[in-house]
Amino acid sequence: MLAELRRAGWCSEGMLFKSDSTLLRPVSRPLFGFLWPLLLGAVLGISSCSKQQTLQALFQKSSPHQAYARQLTQAGLDRRPAGRAWLAAADKALRDSLVVSLPFAETGYFRPERPSAASYRYAVRAGEQVHVSLTLAPGANARVFLDAFEAVPGRMPAPLANADTLVLDFRYRAESDGQHLLRVQPELLAAGRYTLRVAREPSLSVFPVLGRTDAAAGSFWGANRDGGARRHEGIDIFAPRGTPAIAATAGTITRTGETPLGGRVVWLADAAHGEHLYYAHLDKQLVTPGQRVRAGDTLGLVGNTGNARSTVPHLHFGIYRSGRGAVDPFPFVQQAAVPSVPLHGPDRRGEFVRLKVAASLRPSLATEKNTRRSKTVLLKQVPLLVLGQQGTSLRVQAPDGQIGYVAARAVVGASGTPLRKLVLPVATELLAQPAATAAASEALAAKTVVAVLGQANGFSLLRGPQGQTGWAAI
Repeated sequence: MLAELRRAGWCSEGMLFKSDSTLLRPVSRPLFGFLWPLLLGAVLGISSCSKQQTLQALFQKSSPHQAYARQLTQAGLDRRPAGRAWLAAADKALRDSLVVSLPFAETGYFRPERPSAASYRYAVRAGEQVHVSLTLAPGANARVFLDAFEAVPGRMPAPLANADTLVLDFRYRAESDGQHLLRVQPELLAAGRYTLRVAREPSLSVFPVLGRTDAAAGSFWGANRDGGARRHEGIDIFAPRGTPAIAATAGTITRTGETPLGGRVVWLADAAHGEHLYYAHLDKQLVTPGQRVRAGDTLGLVGNTGNARSTVPHLHFGIYRSGRGAVDPFPFVQQAAVPSVPLHGPDRRGEFVRLKVAASLRPSLATEKNTRRSKTVLLKQVPLLVLGQQGTSLRVQAPDGQIGYVAARAVVGASGTPLRKLVLPVATELLAQPAATAAASEALAAKTVVAVLGQANGFSLLRGPQGQTGWAAI
């Protein structure tokens, strides 16, 4: 394997993949079946290269996930079962994602014997910032790749932002309303538990009225004006007369003046994003055109000039994009919501469970009233591997690979309540999947006492006396 890696250009004089930047590295944990010797050989081969060039230098324009996939291919692992499974899981995650609502939090589990990728689809609004963070449990031995994409029907998802284990925390701004997708995938051989959080935040660093929050907004985007002749192109933030109206971001004052509708107004250009922030109904303007301001600088004082003379003092705040006109400013300033606590009840991550009664596999965290939309019905003898938990729901994987949600209260632990126990009449191989063509992970001797954890496709999921688990046709 080392010779193959050298021929592929992985190892050469003066090159070393250090432990803090390597994409494939040896790990001190067992791997089921024949994959361990192959992957360990590849890993040790990579680690034996010499020292001057890191992977960051080799793949500067690639995301960490893309660089890792390229490594697999160059090592020839894309032609091996584990490498193929890892690449296939990455591709499937972009086509088959679970639907969630933000803020979102979930605890999950990485399985070393089966490469996988989790993916979540969520709605976003132009101007809000998405905050993604993943925390590995103590002792978890895994490098994890986080990749956010814009999901457009009929097209391949477009990359937006990414991170790996060095910094499993990033933020990015949504430029338009739509659907985004987050893929979470660990390296090969990864094992351990994690907690994922995805939340909305305001993209503007400062709220435009001093001492106020979005709770002070009382009139929103799209409301009727002048008897329906026009619509409100902004939000109204109510505050006492004389309250400072402040720069929500750094920029340049492009215009001040007085108009019949807006009264005393200030325009602030945010060149970094091609946007113009509009402050209207001011009692007084305190800046001049051409002036550079920082976020938090006072631009004027709240009032009720222009067509707001019959109302209480407030700031009309609007955002106009170059070439697009007015956009709803509320997502730009809306206060962040805190993700819910992800874990309720016992921690079942990595455990096999069964349903108490037959039920549907939910494709999203929708209420149980919507489970009739799911076409997959799981029988109660089918074992389900718990991949993650959120609140009172479990994210599970069925024997056929389908992933979805079931209610935590609707399951029992398969190990604690096996279907039955039996004595193996002959030596029996344990398979990784309920299929005759699946790879064997272990072998149990004749007369071994095993517990039957579940059944699917004519196979039984067995657990041996030392915790060995796998499928067999018995």
